[in-house]
Amino acid sequence: MKFPRRQFLHLAASCAAVLAGSRFARAQTYPSRPVRIVVGFAAGGPNDILARLIGQWLSEQLGQQFVVENRPGAGSNIATETVVRAAPDGYTLLLVGTPNAINATLYDKLNFNFILDIAPVAGLMRGALVMVVHPSVPAKTLPEFIAYAKANPAKLAYGSGGIGGITHVTAELFKELAGGLDILHVPYRGAAPALTDLLGGQVQVLFVGLAPSIGYISAGKVRALAVTTATRSAELPDIPSVGEFVPGYEASSLFGLGAPKNTPTGIIDTLNKQINAALANSKFQTQIASLDGTVLGGEPADFAKLIAEETAKWGKVIRTRNIKPT
Repeated sequence: MKFPRRQFLHLAASCAAVLAGSRFARAQTYPSRPVRIVVGFAAGGPNDILARLIGQWLSEQLGQQFVVENRPGAGSNIATETVVRAAPDGYTLLLVGTPNAINATLYDKLNFNFILDIAPVAGLMRGALVMVVHPSVPAKTLPEFIAYAKANPAKLAYGSGGIGGITHVTAELFKELAGGLDILHVPYRGAAPALTDLLGGQVQVLFVGLAPSIGYISAGKVRALAVTTATRSAELPDIPSVGEFVPGYEASSLFGLGAPKNTPTGIIDTLNKQINAALANSKFQTQIASLDGTVLGGEPADFAKLIAEETAKWGKVIRTRNIKPT
């Protein structure tokens, strides 16, 4: 059957309006069933804890369960691909982190393009790392450490939680910006065994999260030289930032929520509004502080900008330092 051109255009416009209306209706009734938050790391770590905190808040505010699903493996790539392949209906979300920004360059052949395939929802928090050394290192300050490392090339070793992880690339960025320091890298299967060997003196340096290290710092078992964020940490107010002595240095762990591309704008806006409400809540802020983080928040576009900046920064480090995945 052939339609006159005017009737065809009218029919096409009506169909488009119906489809747009149905998408709006889905956003208005969202969520009508449980939502998954997929985390690329095992239960019990900071990624898992943060996902459960925001999941509990969203459950309470939106009247449906937000359930954390741990899908560890391949530096969070398994979890990311799970969300990329999920239906773009708001019922499968991703806890986004710095590993996503790193992996975009670290891995040559991923089955997805993180920036194109994941829609940013909102930033949650930014976490600091701290540079700690074994007490045997004869340096009490960061400038003294840099001078000692330059005078003793290849005599020091730093541990990391694994090749291409945040504890690795932050150290490599430091080595480069501090003048091309020659410090051996010793990768471990996680930050915990690296910290154990630092305590035992098998390695002399480690860039690590505040939570697992602050007790050892207080007890004098390791010495904190600097924090990696642009400003000092409230938990270690007397410890300078690396950037105070190494111009241009800043490194931190970024966390937020993402969804599959083409997720309706109304659903993303609903989630974004509730996340920002959580981040403005004093009790939730206290919970974030317990993870040694500072709140982010803002619009999806703000989080997209942060992701793009982190991807570009760590991509440059990976290429410059010739970091390859194992």
